Amino acid sequence: MVNVLASIIMAAWVSAIALLSVQNARPVSLRFLTMETVRIPIGLLLAGSASVGMVAASLVLPLLSAAADDDEPVDADT
Repeated sequence: MVNVLASIIMAAWVSAIALLSVQNARPVSLRFLTMETVRIPIGLLLAGSASVGMVAASLVLPLLSAAADDDEPVDADT
């Protein structure tokens, strides 16, 4: 069931990115503080941001679950 849900979420993201990139074909630049990226289409910017977010989540979630396993109380009787 989890695989089906993940597939539906990915399909929705891909569809939204495709729809936005067709409607907004003009290149944009991303600004953060004093830095600015090169001008790229918004579809590529969204796809790159989503990809970075998914990779970061896949790296952080195992670390969080391992930390949660360490926090479980240990039974002193065994």
